[in-house]
Amino acid sequence: MPTKVLIVTGDAAESLEVLYPYQRLREEGYEVHLAAPTVKRLRFVVHDFEEGFDTYTEKPGYTWPADVAFADVVTEEYDGVVVPGGRAPEYLRNDPEVRRILAAFAADDKPIAQICHGPLITAAAGALDGRRVTAYPALEPDMRAAGAAFEDAEAVVDGTLVSARAWPDHSAWMREFLTVLRAKAPVT
Repeated sequence: MPTKVLIVTGDAAESLEVLYPYQRLREEGYEVHLAAPTVKRLRFVVHDFEEGFDTYTEKPGYTWPADVAFADVVTEEYDGVVVPGGRAPEYLRNDPEVRRILAAFAADDKPIAQICHGPLITAAAGALDGRRVTAYPALEPDMRAAGAAFEDAEAVVDGTLVSARAWPDHSAWMREFLTVLRAKAPVT
């Protein structure tokens, strides 16, 4: 049986935060599936940091097909999960199925990689209380409200939970996540 990793995402997810882990995990030999509210072609966005703007800007990004709907995800079939950022987590955190998925991964102590606004979903699933995390810096109050200790760092590892601030931190984030994932679920 192949070792599988799930990416939970939706429209308006940050292109780089979906596709970088998708390709990096496949390169390592993991089977990767994208889960979304429904099976359809998703429309991602590109967030960039431009001089003169107080926050990031958003432009249209890539499109990519979802493999499975949240309601059809059997968490026992997956060895780890990736939660990308972008605007998608703002609405996905309200979906009871995505909360079910993240709560199951947390309860089973399976590797979770979250980045940028992705921790909004993990927080909504009740999986951050007492944990150390990072996220997009504007989410510090949200992380603290969820009971997490916020750290402003490229990557924060707390057991099987690995978090990062945003796509500029990809190398550190995936390096740490792959270390955790290989230990818990090596490619077979």
